[in-house]
Amino acid sequence: MFTIKELQLFYYLCDNPHISQLSKKIHMSQSAISLAIKSLEKKLDEPLFDRIGKKLILNERGRVFKEKTYHHFLALQDGRSSFSKDSFSGTLKIASSKTIGNFIMPPVMFNFLSTYQHCNIENEITNSTEIIQSVAEGKIDLGFIESSCNHADMIKEKFGSDELLVVSSDKTLSKQSYYIDQLFYKRWILRECGSGTREIFLENIGDISKKLKVFMNYKDSQEIKTILLQNKDAITCISKYIVEKELQHKELFKIKIKNISFKRDFFIIYHKSKYRSKLIEKFIEFVKESSGNMTYPPTTPHLSL
Repeated sequence: MFTIKELQLFYYLCDNPHISQLSKKIHMSQSAISLAIKSLEKKLDEPLFDRIGKKLILNERGRVFKEKTYHHFLALQDGRSSFSKDSFSGTLKIASSKTIGNFIMPPVMFNFLSTYQHCNIENEITNSTEIIQSVAEGKIDLGFIESSCNHADMIKEKFGSDELLVVSSDKTLSKQSYYIDQLFYKRWILRECGSGTREIFLENIGDISKKLKVFMNYKDSQEIKTILLQNKDAITCISKYIVEKELQHKELFKIKIKNISFKRDFFIIYHKSKYRSKLIEKFIEFVKESSGNMTYPPTTPHLSL
């Protein structure tokens, strides 16, 4: 197939058929230019120029070739120029778990897109299990999850951390510490199966989780908060990011749990066969830097970090 250099030399000679002049202009030997044109003609199996003396005269087939290809060549040059001038252009397909997608990624994406205006980010918010599956199947470039991932084809990188709290709107519960099973009589509202929050909570309480009766399951943390705010008998384990405002306003209350800490890490995951373009490298770096500056609650998006 034709090389960009061969086409470039062909179009140069269409405008000025003097090889000697072109040689001086682009600092390339006359013989190298001639070889490149002959290579192009050989690939087309037709001459594009008539050789008259030392001049090259574009023939009828050469004129047709130029007419059919020149606008495509310009588009290709424009595309290549865009990549060389701005390596951080393109569209990233990502998926984030609920806490990350709703509370961490919005300001990160806002700041990133404000800095790199030729980029676009398509973000889906779903649970960690579905994200791992989407990455494994190559449906998305990057996944942002709040649970462990031991998939054989996956690479994971830590980018932040979180604390899960046991909370209720019953203020009296905040006045002392409890073993977790002392609270099993309450109506526990948890995230759906596959949620990173649910998995971390159940893993941390261990075998005793088998005795826990889950009253309701919800896919959205906002729904859980609504129930808690209206029912003192309800209780949950939830990210500090999600309930910080309600804790500050004393609408919800943290319950101290003995001998258990609900800490977790946030991970970026991608397929081990995924090509890490400059855009992906920059976005991963950006996310890590942003999460390092993250506070409770997350700040309003701004133009610079």
